This record gives sequence, C-alpha cells and structure tokens, in this order.
Amino acid sequence: MPVDRTVSVKGSRLADQAWLLMMLPPLFWAGNAVLGRAVAGAVPPIGLAFWRWCLGMLVVLPFAWPHLRHDITPILARWKSVLLLGTLGIGIYNTFQYIALNTTTALNCVMLQSSMPVMIVLMSLVLFRDRIGALQGVGIAVSLVGAMTLISHGDPGTLLGLELNAGDVWMLAAVVIYAAYTTLLRRRPAIHGLSFVVVTFAIGAVELLPFYIWESLSGHPVQASGITLLAVGYTVLFPSIAAYLCFNRAVELLGPNTAGLAIHLVPVFGSLLAILFLGEQPHLYHGIGIALIAAGILLATRRRA
Repeated sequence: MPVDRTVSVKGSRLADQAWLLMMLPPLFWAGNAVLGRAVAGAVPPIGLAFWRWCLGMLVVLPFAWPHLRHDITPILARWKSVLLLGTLGIGIYNTFQYIALNTTTALNCVMLQSSMPVMIVLMSLVLFRDRIGALQGVGIAVSLVGAMTLISHGDPGTLLGLELNAGDVWMLAAVVIYAAYTTLLRRRPAIHGLSFVVVTFAIGAVELLPFYIWESLSGHPVQASGITLLAVGYTVLFPSIAAYLCFNRAVELLGPNTAGLAIHLVPVFGSLLAILFLGEQPHLYHGIGIALIAAGILLATRRRA
C-alpha cells in the first residue's frame, strides 16, 4: 500500500480526534511556560530555544526520513512558504517567549498569550479576508472571558492593575508572530506532518545558531546541569514535537480560527498544574473560568462539528 504524503496520517484515529488534538498542545505549552519561568536566569533563553529545536529535529529525523525523501520535491517547490513558517513559528516565537519570561510575570505572560485566538481571527481577516459566523464570534468572546476569569482569579481589578514592561512587549510580539504562523499554515505544502516538523525545526535551529553563539560569547553559555537537562528534555519532547504535530493537524482539521481557541486552554491547564503540583487550592473562579472556556469552544466548533 502506498504511503500517504498528505500533511497528516490519514486513517489514524488519533490524527482525526480534533478535541484531543486541541487539548494536548495547551497542556504541554502550559508546562513550558511554567518551566520557562522556573529556569529563567539559570538557562539562557536563546540557548534553551536553540537546543530545543536542534535536538527536536534530531529526534524526529529518523521517523521522518522515509517520508522526507518523497516530500523533498513539494518542499522545494514551496520553499518560500516553508522558510517563512519555520522562521515565524520556530525561530522567532518561542525565543521571544523565553526572553519575555526573564523580565515579566507569569500572570502578564499568560494574559497576553490568551489574546492569541482573537489575534488569529484578525490575522485571518487581514491576510485572507476570512469571515467568522455569529456563533463562532460569540464562542470566541465567551472563551476569552473565561480565560480572563482564570487569569484575574475572578477579580477584574487585577487586570486593570497590570503594568506592561519590556518582557510584556516581547510576549506581545511573540503572540503576533504565532498568530501569523497559525494563519499562514494553510500555505504549507501538502506533505507528511513529520516531514513538515523536521524541516521547520531545522530552519529554526539554523536561524538561531548565530544568536546562540553571540549569547554564549557574551557571558551566558548553556551550563550542563540537572536543571538544563530537565528544561531541554521537556521542551524537546512535549511543547516541541508532540504539541506542534497535534496543533498543525488541528489547524488542518478545524481551520486556524477554531484551532486557535486551544490557546485559551493554557490558563486552564496552568491552573490545574498549579493545584496538582504546587499545592494551590481550587477556587470558584477556576470552575467558572473553565466552564466558560469549554462553552466558548463548544459554540465556536458546533457548526463545523
């Protein structure tokens, strides 16, 4: 039987479970934000991003190779789109996020990240003249309110008291970059998901290499330690390989506007991780925020489902 060269593995039940594909990336990204903040100052941001993509590419390459040999022609035919996507989603986005986490609070970072679904809708409108239906618009709004409820701990005054600093500007730029990446995913060539991931990971690693060398020579080299190994190992396996494969497939199944709602699940999983591993106590606003996000996603995906 010939191997399917489309973006995903057709016929795979896992690859067609849109709800699961939307849930896994924000779970891994929530862990990435917590870890990135925890190791800020111990692991330099560009070094963490470089080794994340470099090792991620090497891990995926043996599995991608059988597909990559056949996909090289469509990749070269649309090399400009592949280069742009690798630059935006791999080379720039997470590097900006790690830089931001060195100088901003986790609250500010998550708040700005939660604006990404709205940013994706705006990007789709500007770049492709996409329109959203009334039900999808209501769903996006309800989901955003739920995210803000979690972030503010149920107190809107918390959001009014936030002040932007340099880290917030970096994070806002990262949000715009990833919104553009998500919107432009429709321009990627019709190749296997593993081929796309390994090529874009390689693009990001190559682009980060000179900045990584500069960072190291400037007195901030990556030190071999348990913290470094933990941070790089987690980011390679989960926020990188697993999350990008799932998110790219979700965009293929649902479109960028609907798949982008998965970002609102980041504060949901962040709250749950804090309760499970940091001993924080659950509160009423947790239930309200999670219920609003779930309702918003349900409304936004109802027509397509």
